Amino acid sequence: MQEQPKRSYPASPEGSAALFARLAGLGEGAEREATRAELVSLWLSMAHRVAGRFRNRGEDIEDLRQVAAVGLIKAMDRYDQAQGSFEAYAVPTITGEIKRHFRDWTWAVRVPRGTQELRNQVRIARRELADLPGGHEPTPAAIAARTGLTEREVGKGLAALESYSTLSLDAEIVAEETITLGDCMGETDPSFDTVIDREAVKKGLRHLPERERSILYLRFFRDMTQKRIGEVLGISQMHVSRLITRSCARVRDEALKEHPTGKAPA
Repeated sequence: MQEQPKRSYPASPEGSAALFARLAGLGEGAEREATRAELVSLWLSMAHRVAGRFRNRGEDIEDLRQVAAVGLIKAMDRYDQAQGSFEAYAVPTITGEIKRHFRDWTWAVRVPRGTQELRNQVRIARRELADLPGGHEPTPAAIAARTGLTEREVGKGLAALESYSTLSLDAEIVAEETITLGDCMGETDPSFDTVIDREAVKKGLRHLPERERSILYLRFFRDMTQKRIGEVLGISQMHVSRLITRSCARVRDEALKEHPTGKAPA
């Protein structure tokens, strides 16, 4: 295999070496901050060049330059002149800082770091396979074979590829009639609350005397008036009213004892 040529870097700005030597001998304080600020001004254009490699990826270039400047300062704090060229040391540090920025802050939908790494593996493998002579859109099985991932992991990575950006709820969907994504969103079904309430009162209803259960059934399930219930059972309307009030209170109390932090049935 032919050896790849080493990358060459331009000469350091004039006075940079002397400033790095001075910075290495300074402790925390105003003089160190001033020396570092002078170095930053000398090397900032280099950091901006690195940031420029990431333009047109959906992030404002000024924001990327600020992130690159943070990476530049970190590189300066860790640099030892014995390591060789500062630029050769700083460029990977600045690049890593910018990539972390994209990983941590530019996803429209927040996904775990492991899933982000799967996404990158799948994205790179898919591009490499598509670029092969006669290549076409690779299958999940082909991507799995190239990356060493399982097909399930590849599927997860492919799904993450669609999570970097989002669609507006006003985005139109191709259909027989014009509808938006928001039109397809589900709503909370109020019947769910009714199901929960019915389940909550079942035990209390079973503990009521048969006559009181009959009264509640006639009132709330047959929609009979208290007067009509009294006529059917041979008791007064006032008595029916008192029995309904007492029965409902008893069922409610029992439901709350079973679910003390829950909402009482309506």
